[in-house]
Formats: sequence, structure tokens, C-alpha cells
Amino acid sequence: MIPAGDTVEVVVEKPAAGGRMVARIDGQVLLVAGAIPGERVVARIERASKGVRFAETVAVVERSPDRREPFVDPLCGGTLYSFIAYPRQLALKAEVIVDAFKRIGRLEVPAPVTVAASPEEGYRMRARLHVRAHRLGFFREGTHEICDARATRQLLPGTCDVLDRLSAAMRSVGGDGVREVELSENVDATQRVVHLEAAPPLDPRVARTLTSIDGLTPGPFVADTLRVGDVAITLRRHVLAFFQGNRYLLGALVRHVVERVPIGGTLCDFYAGVGLFAVAAAVTRAASVMAVEADAHAAEDLRANGQASGAKLYIVRGPVEGFTAGAFRMLGPSVKGPLVETVVVDPPRTGMSREALNAVLLPHAPRVVYVSCDVATLARDARRLVDAGYRLERIDAFDLFPNTPHVETVVVFVRQESA
Repeated sequence: MIPAGDTVEVVVEKPAAGGRMVARIDGQVLLVAGAIPGERVVARIERASKGVRFAETVAVVERSPDRREPFVDPLCGGTLYSFIAYPRQLALKAEVIVDAFKRIGRLEVPAPVTVAASPEEGYRMRARLHVRAHRLGFFREGTHEICDARATRQLLPGTCDVLDRLSAAMRSVGGDGVREVELSENVDATQRVVHLEAAPPLDPRVARTLTSIDGLTPGPFVADTLRVGDVAITLRRHVLAFFQGNRYLLGALVRHVVERVPIGGTLCDFYAGVGLFAVAAAVTRAASVMAVEADAHAAEDLRANGQASGAKLYIVRGPVEGFTAGAFRMLGPSVKGPLVETVVVDPPRTGMSREALNAVLLPHAPRVVYVSCDVATLARDARRLVDAGYRLERIDAFDLFPNTPHVETVVVFVRQESA
């Protein structure tokens, strides 16, 4: 056993979920940070856990042609892959998806996986920033040290200018209690709002001053108008409501998911959020849609967006785990056929609980579209869906998080008897 602190020379084999790369030493797996598959590196052992060792690259002996000079310390939040050329990042993410389905889900992918590319800079519409010692920014990986948000290039320059003004205002008007800043802006950055978390709570006058600085929009909402085909859809969202964060791929993701819904069909959208897929499907596919959402802010936005769209949208406010088969009846499908034709799920990073999966399986829908930001829990749930009688039909991915190991994956499952 090589002790922590010692160095070893290894050849890096393949990517692993989470950002590290797989190498082997003495027959054991070594997860190496800061390396690219194919490289020979010198790595310092950090620790061991459950038979796996963790290490960091301290020198590159044989360099990959895909290694580039990072524009920022890769350990700054949201830039872990910044030292890897962007086309190779996309290839690595595709490899991670295929590996997770094979290793965790024990499933072969039906075709090569492609990852839709995004511009690397200014892509992010939503962010949680931290305030420590009068500094505002992202955490450095594994620490509470602050990294400058501008240097990570995730936010638009104009957004960073606003954050600089906000930081200066917090120092000048007494915002010392602010610890976290939730930022949300729309696609074209014409609207931008923040939510300030502070302990103790801010004086209302201070809060009003901070949230009304130049560049911020009054109120807790922003609104986006998306084009899906020839139709424009407007969605409002509260600063605390979940929403997909990449301005460049948002439209492509919505179109891809909505095109899986038959025209005039019935859809149940679990974890519907503010109605990104539900409203788009109801408006552009003339679908009868039931949308299920538990979060209070998102559910209220969902209600408002459904009402404004004029579409045929039924809203159920509550957890997916509490959903019952009887609720599908309001969509009006034949009792002899499936209760609903298509199910869309977009769960949190933890995936679906067994109770949630049981709810998803209740209607025996011919088609399930699973949208996921975590490939490990996706592969686990894919195995459960296959065991329940579904066939994995296609996998597509969208690089909503450039320069990170994360990827958004969309998987279509078809019931065997419906294939």
C-alpha cells in the first residue's frame, strides 16, 4: 500500500464520472485529478476509500495533444475540465455516459452517443454565489475559499459587472450578513434578479438598496420567450425556482424533448418545474398535459405559465411519490388503452426514489423520456425501467455545463409491447 503523500507514475486509461480519470496501480483503481486519458503522469496519492485510491497530477510525463493552458485555476467552481480542449471534453462526456450505462445499468447503448456543444463562455443563466470575507464568487473545489466569478468565464461580462457593484454595495451599506446570492437572468440578459440569503435577516431598507442596484430587475421574476418551431412561448420563473441554466442550448433541449411527444397526444410531466417541457408540449404539440411539481415557487410559476399559455394543462402540486393512477383519468384516455401516452421525468441529481419510479410506471405509458444531469443515477434508474418492461431506444446529450464533467442526458424508453 502506497501511503498518502507518495508519488507514482501511471498511464491514465479513461474518464470517470465526477471529473477524475482512471489509472491503475498494483491492480487497484487510482482516480487521478488533473489528467487526460492517454497521458503518462506523476500523481501524488491523496487518500484511499473503499479500495479506491485518489491522487492529483503533479507532473505530466507524456502530454496529450488535447491538453491546453487553462484560463483559470481548474479547481475554481465550474472549471474542472478547463485544461482539456473542448472537443475532447465532449468525447469524454460521451465515454462517461456509455461506461455508466454498461457498468451501473448493465445496459448497452443502442447507438454512439453524441454531446451537443455549447459556447464555453457566458453560458450560465443561473448561479449560486457565496460571500466570504467580503468576497463574492464561486467556491474552490472542496473548500470554502472564494474564486472570482469573472475569471471562470461562466457568466456574461455584464453580469459580472453587476456582481461587482453588488459586492461594493454590500460593503458600503451594511450587507455583512449576506452569505449566499442566488442569481437568475433570462436568455438575452435583459432581466436579472438576485435573492440574498443572510443571517441574521437583512434590514428591509438594506435589502431594497442591494436588490435595486443598476443592472438588476425589480421583483423576484424573470421571463423568457422561447421559439419552438414557429411558436413563441413565454415562461416566467422565480429566482429560487429551478430552471435549466445554459442559455445557448435551452431551446435545443426543449425542442428535442417536446418532439418525442406525439401531436395531439397525452403527456404527464413529472418534476415539471416552471413548465419548460409541459407548456411547450401543450402549445406546440396540441397535447393534453398533466404537470406535477412539488416546489412552491416552481409550482406557482407553472400555474401562471399554464394559465398564460391558454393550453390544455392540468397541474398537480405535490411530490411525485404521492401520485396515484386515478389522477391520470382527467386526461381522458380510453380505459382500455394506456392511461397516458408519454411520460417526461426531469428529477433532481439524486434521481428517482423507488416510490417515484412506481408512480412513473403506473400509467404503463408507451414512452418515457428521462432528462438527467447525473449519469450515475440515470443509469441506475434506466436499469429499473428496463426491468419493468421498457427498452432503451435512444440516448442524446447536451453540454449544458462546459468545462465541467457534468452533462445533461436525455434517454427515451419504449415499452416492449409498444415497440
